[in-house]
Amino acid sequence: MANSTVRGALSIHGGNPQFLIEKVIRARIYECLYWKEHCFALNAESIIDKAIELKAIGGVHDRQTPTDFMCLTLKLLQLQPEKEILFEYLLAEEFKYLRALAAFYIRLTFRSMEIYELLEPLMKDYRKLRIRQVGGYTMTHFDEFIDQLLTEDRVCDIILPRLTQRSVLEETEGLPPRKSLLDEEVDAEKEQDEGRSEAGSEPGAKRQRMLSRTPSRTPPSSRGSSPDLRRRRSRSASESTDGGRYMSRSPSRSRSHSVSGEEGDTRKRYISRSPSVSPDRELAALEAEERIDGDV
Repeated sequence: MANSTVRGALSIHGGNPQFLIEKVIRARIYECLYWKEHCFALNAESIIDKAIELKAIGGVHDRQTPTDFMCLTLKLLQLQPEKEILFEYLLAEEFKYLRALAAFYIRLTFRSMEIYELLEPLMKDYRKLRIRQVGGYTMTHFDEFIDQLLTEDRVCDIILPRLTQRSVLEETEGLPPRKSLLDEEVDAEKEQDEGRSEAGSEPGAKRQRMLSRTPSRTPPSSRGSSPDLRRRRSRSASESTDGGRYMSRSPSRSRSHSVSGEEGDTRKRYISRSPSVSPDRELAALEAEERIDGDV
């Protein structure tokens, strides 16, 4: 009874669901220890706990021993859970091996149209998956695993049912064309640019653009410079002009330096030992002496 399909199960692809796994592998699953210990009396709810505990995917490993992933796949084929339950498996993003198990079961049992609609969105998942096979473990990514399910004929040592080409489904059943992730990013960027342009068409944004286009009155030399840098430039300019000015070696004869009573005149005055007297002053001195003599 443990190896039989649940009562009332529907035939898949014209036969017993368990027959989707090859007879040799199916017989080894019935004989393996994991099937006998952990897969007995499982249902659609309790199988989730076992799927969460998975550490790898794969078909058979050393000595043709089936993996735990393949044992749970056969158990799902026996249980034949409803589609709503499988959708919940796919929505459990935090449990990647549960998603991988549900995706593998969907590829085995669902119609081609539903397979493309359900599995292609999963290619956005780039998490790593461990594959157990003959010789040890290898690494892959979730999107690579989904791509193998959609493009290859044999995955996890199981021959997959024939899948109708996507182009045929687009012509006959109206399957929408596949949209690349790069195209989605380009469309998202276009939407952002359109949103910015719409926001820029507002009156305040127009005024801001006009203000940004008006030339600044600040001289080009001082634009974008800090106050300290301006101060240094003005100081260097003044030093350069003072340094280029011609300074006479002889003392200046300006009136500010010749007057003895002015403040700030710190230089010593030059006094001649034989002062010269003008003729007018001599005549005035003689007249003064004559007056003095005449009065006496």
